[in-house]
Amino acid sequence: MDPMADDAMTAGLDPEQSAAVLAPRGPVCVLAGAGTGKTRTITRRIAHLVSAGHVSSGQVLAVTFTARAAGEMRGRLRELGVGGDGPPVQARTFHAAAMRQLKYFWPQVVGDTGWQLLDRKFTVVSQAANRAGVSTSTDAIRDLAGEIEWAKGSLIAPEDYPRVAASNRRDVPMDATKVAAVYAGYEELKSRGGDGMLLDFDDLLLHTAAALEEHSSVADEFRERYRCFVVDEYQDVTPLQQRVLDAWVGERDDLTVVGDANQTIYSFTGASPRYLLDFSRKYPEATVVRLERDYRSTPEVVSLANRVIGAARGRIAGTRLQLIGQREPGPEPEFFEYDDEPAEADGVARAIKRLISKGVEPAEIAILYRINAQSEAHEQALTEMKIPYQVRGGEGFFTRPEVRQGVNALRQAGGRDDLPDGAQAGEGLPALVRAVLAPLGLTATEPTGAQAREKWASLGGLVQLTEELLVHDADLTLEKLLGELAARAEARHPPTVQGVTLASLHAAKGLEWDAVFIVGLADGTLPISHAIGNDPSANNEAAVEEERRLLYVGVTRARVHLHLSWALARNEGGRKSRRRSRFLNGLIPEDSPASRIAAPAAKKSGPKCRLCGKPLIGTSATMLGRCDSCPSNVDIALLDALKSWRLDKSRELKVPAYVVFSDNTLTAIAEQQPQDERGLVAIPGIGAKKLERFGDEVLTVVRASDR
Repeated sequence: MDPMADDAMTAGLDPEQSAAVLAPRGPVCVLAGAGTGKTRTITRRIAHLVSAGHVSSGQVLAVTFTARAAGEMRGRLRELGVGGDGPPVQARTFHAAAMRQLKYFWPQVVGDTGWQLLDRKFTVVSQAANRAGVSTSTDAIRDLAGEIEWAKGSLIAPEDYPRVAASNRRDVPMDATKVAAVYAGYEELKSRGGDGMLLDFDDLLLHTAAALEEHSSVADEFRERYRCFVVDEYQDVTPLQQRVLDAWVGERDDLTVVGDANQTIYSFTGASPRYLLDFSRKYPEATVVRLERDYRSTPEVVSLANRVIGAARGRIAGTRLQLIGQREPGPEPEFFEYDDEPAEADGVARAIKRLISKGVEPAEIAILYRINAQSEAHEQALTEMKIPYQVRGGEGFFTRPEVRQGVNALRQAGGRDDLPDGAQAGEGLPALVRAVLAPLGLTATEPTGAQAREKWASLGGLVQLTEELLVHDADLTLEKLLGELAARAEARHPPTVQGVTLASLHAAKGLEWDAVFIVGLADGTLPISHAIGNDPSANNEAAVEEERRLLYVGVTRARVHLHLSWALARNEGGRKSRRRSRFLNGLIPEDSPASRIAAPAAKKSGPKCRLCGKPLIGTSATMLGRCDSCPSNVDIALLDALKSWRLDKSRELKVPAYVVFSDNTLTAIAEQQPQDERGLVAIPGIGAKKLERFGDEVLTVVRASDR
């Protein structure tokens, strides 16, 4: 062993990274926390094994889970000069490696029977569903395809699916026996391919494992070709992928695995951290190295991340990584409680604007949420602030198929002449929107199945928008609603320059930004409602703990600035019945304005007329603050001045006038003539968002009228 070569290979590495790089040939387990430089470490280890003569570069097979990660690994190995003029290290995804091997070995194993890759299983699953007599809607087929992938990844046969799904408390999209029937039919249809067998991506792994397990000549040839194996993100392997890995390695032990059980967030695909956590049991002589020095985040962010995961249940304490921040100190993470989701989106957008003004690039800022339907309010707030953004791992709200279908259905409903009187305007409008969207999937209760829930949430977003607009315009009509939806969709063109990233917490895995805003941190959203479950006595601990790990992943994406927030109500002025996420308990500093426990608001008596004191009935009366029968003391000159101001403002913002303020709101201002912000917000329809945007200008108009 050349000490000088070792020094060169470990230059710039910390002691733990160096220990992983220089670990002796054989089983090595690297427990690598977020931001600890795992890719740098494992590529240096591969380079060390090659330069020390333990293995040639062409005999190394390194696998990971995404093509992007595999490409990054190949790039770093090239920079290290690994391979030189010889064969390069094979750095691929599990499926890409299996497909390459299967193409080579197939003639030896099967013979002349050909096969074709089924890269999209939708059509075949649809045919199987039709034969089984179950729904063939797009959402149902997507959910069925997901269940089939989970079952195959978990090595579960069709006949075993109902039993295993029940024991795993699987969130099945329909009766488990029907799912099993579709699964069995799908496998049968694939075997009848006209030009040979049809193999999906899971079949690539299954047939590769079987070829090595059942044909010694194939196994001998493969193991002569590959002698050293490296697996990245080992916490995310499925039982099927582990079976393939076992077949690759055989009786040997030249295996390096890298992972972090704290970042296991894909158990719905069959991923399990148990192989990582049990590695030392399988290989008692294994070298285990813990990478806990975090070079990504400030000590303040790291401290919060440690406290988030430190509250995890069901894990042996010794298996948890305790990150140690290596960067210079930065700002403390901030916690914010908002009255409603529009106020939260507006507050986040304003905080982002402040960061940008201080020099933080928009591309170095991210807003992270639990489900894609949460993006709409933030898309709108960023659009109003003229902040460029991009939606990662999903589509913008108005470009989603279900939203486009919903808007088209509302447009068609607007052309009908058989709707009940009053249904197309005012208080009856939300009910009409729900009725129109019901056939598209907006059921009264949240459905089962991931795809159906995603669609349900997006359609619900259209109803939420309707209710939000109705707060500001009590006379909102379907025609006005369609105009507003069209205006919002038109304003949200994809940015021409890279901007703020909007992404789900799942899509954010593997990425990092200078500033991260984690939004919607309320029970029922994170942890998500179906993880909590409707039955308090049910054991949902595993599902809830996965939600906690999602929050941990989100926190560890931030380098410097971290902003965590939640809203007590969905719509502006709505009942504040939400509670902040249980994961925040014990994390919020006592001196934070958001430190109080968000409890359901106490019941208040309804609004009363400011003139006669009787309870107010109806949206219009509530907006004006007086009974319809009580005399109006409106200042006509002030009302005209307010309408003139509103017209100028709507033209400046390029929005319909009613988006600024409704007629009823202006009438209420002209009647009550508020002299300060307290008097202004006392008028229904003027919340924190409107106050901040228009309050000073409105008060200026009122005071000018007084003079």
